[in-house]
Amino acid sequence: MATANPFQKILTALEKPDGGEFGKYYSLPALNDPRIDKLPFSIKILLESAIRNCDEFQVKSKDVEKIIDWENTSPKQVEIPFKPARVLLQDFTGVPAVVDLACMRDAMNNLKGDSNKINPLVPVDLVIDHSVQVDVARSVNAVQANMELEFQRNKERFGFLKWGSNAFHNMLVVPPGSGIVHQVNLEYLGRVVFNTDGLLYPDSVVGTDSHTTMIDGLGVAGWGVGGIEAEATMLGQPMSMVLPGVVGFKLLGKLRDGVTATDLVLTVTQMLRKHGVVGKFVEFYGEGMSELSLADRATIANMSPEYGATMGFFPVDRVTLQYLKLTGRSDDKVALIESYLRANRMFVDYNEPQVERVYSSYLELNLNEVEPCISGPKRPHDRVTLKEMKVDWHACLDNRVGFKGFAVPKESQNKVVEFTFHGTPAQLRHGDVVIAAITSCTNTSNPSVMLGAALVAKKACELGLEVKPWIKTSLAPGSGVVTKYLQKSGLQQYLNQLGFHIVGYGCTTCIGNSGDIDDAVASAITENDIVASAVLSGNRNFEGRVHPLTRANYLASPPLVVAYALAGTVDIDFETEPIGLGKDGKKIFFRDIWPSNEEVAEVVQSNVLPHMFMATYEAITKGNPMWNQLSVPDGTLYAWDPKSTYIHEPPYFKDMTMSPPGAHGVKNAYCLLNFGDSITTDHISPAGSIHKDSPAAKYLLERGVDRRDFNSYGSRRGNDEIMARGTFANIRLVNKFLKGEVGPKTIHIPTGEKLSVFDAAMRYKSEGHATIILAGAEYGSGSSRDWAAKGPMLLGVKAVIAKSFERIHRSNLVGMGIIPLCFKTGEDADTLGLTGEERYTIDLPSSVGEIKPGQDVTVVTDNGKSFVCTLRFDTEVELAYFDHGGILQYVIRNLIKS
Repeated sequence: MATANPFQKILTALEKPDGGEFGKYYSLPALNDPRIDKLPFSIKILLESAIRNCDEFQVKSKDVEKIIDWENTSPKQVEIPFKPARVLLQDFTGVPAVVDLACMRDAMNNLKGDSNKINPLVPVDLVIDHSVQVDVARSVNAVQANMELEFQRNKERFGFLKWGSNAFHNMLVVPPGSGIVHQVNLEYLGRVVFNTDGLLYPDSVVGTDSHTTMIDGLGVAGWGVGGIEAEATMLGQPMSMVLPGVVGFKLLGKLRDGVTATDLVLTVTQMLRKHGVVGKFVEFYGEGMSELSLADRATIANMSPEYGATMGFFPVDRVTLQYLKLTGRSDDKVALIESYLRANRMFVDYNEPQVERVYSSYLELNLNEVEPCISGPKRPHDRVTLKEMKVDWHACLDNRVGFKGFAVPKESQNKVVEFTFHGTPAQLRHGDVVIAAITSCTNTSNPSVMLGAALVAKKACELGLEVKPWIKTSLAPGSGVVTKYLQKSGLQQYLNQLGFHIVGYGCTTCIGNSGDIDDAVASAITENDIVASAVLSGNRNFEGRVHPLTRANYLASPPLVVAYALAGTVDIDFETEPIGLGKDGKKIFFRDIWPSNEEVAEVVQSNVLPHMFMATYEAITKGNPMWNQLSVPDGTLYAWDPKSTYIHEPPYFKDMTMSPPGAHGVKNAYCLLNFGDSITTDHISPAGSIHKDSPAAKYLLERGVDRRDFNSYGSRRGNDEIMARGTFANIRLVNKFLKGEVGPKTIHIPTGEKLSVFDAAMRYKSEGHATIILAGAEYGSGSSRDWAAKGPMLLGVKAVIAKSFERIHRSNLVGMGIIPLCFKTGEDADTLGLTGEERYTIDLPSSVGEIKPGQDVTVVTDNGKSFVCTLRFDTEVELAYFDHGGILQYVIRNLIKS
């Protein structure tokens, strides 16, 4: 049972400079342990949380000692509990989270428990930002038009979230149209230091989107977790995590003229991918830090998932305090933050001698060496410098189909497709840009690159350049602040002139909400097998994510998005080839439209002002007319509508009893899918459009939903029937069973029939057969998407055997009761001679007490083969979840007992 906190003796008053006190805090210096001063700042946050929450039950004194002794314990993969200060959700993950909470209340009710125990015990911030489809673009009325369509499509979802904000305590819902969750978190929600009833402690957050890491740029420890794990955290469960190693990344020098923060983050991403940082923290330090604005830091922190780290952390320093003042945090709040962090030795002052900190490994980058670049065509870490882009593009056309190849025959590479666009003759070639989007929290939170893009537009317009009318251009700021400074600077008009009208405030192209491409353009692409391009200022460019018809997708800074839109193609050498012809017929080159760093800094300095942030965030707390007019039911138990195609009661707790089902193996399972490397959560559970011939489309049509109202998979995550049908429905899915054919199909092994994955899974279930999945390396990389685990569970998948797993996805599989197994080093399905047509038996003891985290497990096939795998239940707590059939069942049973 829980006891009094044994660290009460170090609870110390924090005095104000003018008398009185800010509050009390657990003082790390008061422990008088020299090991603490050498700890990375990111580990100190874990330490403070463990001390503050120590009750010798959920968090024990020995856990505190493990963290203090980090230098010796971290290489040993020791387990620690962590209780974050708050949880962050967006609507695509927020809806299923609230569905699960509502469902858990029903389960508590059915088991005669107190359903009111299902309430968040830590603050939950939910930002509705993922519903903006770019239906209307290149129009001054785009924002209002898209918002009206958004509410028409998503009224039921929005109403459900509004009900949740009333039915559950401690839940703040930021209405649609306010901005992108991570930018709102950075500019408004991030506390840096909490003051809860006079107790001071560092802000820390876990979020259900992998780019929660953006807040690390503000010195707030935050990272993405599965929705399932986040729900348990809300309900007071400590997160079980392996104490991570920390990579020290030293920054020197400053960026050269013309180089952007986006160029820097793509360079850092490539370096860290090469170094290997999966499951680790990265902590940035060094004299180069003073040259990076807070927004630049946030850009680097945002892309932690792309370089594979749990966090990319920037400790709080003077730059952080300046940003807090810029974004409208009060002087009193900033004073409290500085006083607390200095007192607890969590503040970096580069004017003082620096304590030598210990890191697990070290990297160094001179900012002066960073070159302008983009990444693609299919992965964020495939960086290409601008000067090499044309050569790299032609290599991609030549190369066999893969991450850097399209296998276009030589004789077809220069073909020109003639078509008519709204009565105007038009042409399309391989590499031509059909989508150019300034989008995503990664970049729209950074005034330097946003105003830099606007300056490119201004220079281009003054020289007479235009963007071809069939390129779908859009600008989706991460908050209303961006609009305010673009308008004040007088530069929005030039973006409008090139077609970059504001389309809405939220996640758009980066999440796959690109909307339709014009029919004439779409036909020209599909009928002639053109490899069309999208260029976007996002963080993800996996196949099929941005748009089904753009096979080449490049990540670039906002100014480069404008430049490529003007050029109309990625098949260009910006150094030697003109972007276009000016109004006098003169050739205009890239260098003619690119602003200097001084030009950008001057515009930022005079146009990004504190009152803009204050006005924007005062307004969002009041909501908007469409949101405020939504009527929602009262009551703490949700009235499920069986006819709803948006909100449906899932079967997770059906027939649940108070007795855990216990551990189990897998017997004579068929292989549902046989994959190679880099299967992403986009492949497993796509967020984008619902294909007209898919099982999900059939389900909707049978219920009278018109095709134009299908909306996206992401928007329908509150309905398990649709999401089960959308599992493995990505049109770019590569399944070895199909021998080169691409698409969401598989082979039903007993009959040899080719079926949709959903239909094959249902066939196996009806026949009483369990299924498993075979996969290569990095299975589940990409977004922290809980439906990528929930969906396979509903399809009857009992285990996934892979070469390696992405961190969050492995955790999600565990949370849903699916067994994750890793092939031994040097082995995979191919080297073991597995075709996937075998039947698989995984023998596990029926008592969880006989299973050890990370133990060896033998897998036996029906044709006599056997091989040893590593069981990827990494902690004792994860074994407890498995014993209960999943993390949510574990939480419910424990809450009833408490």
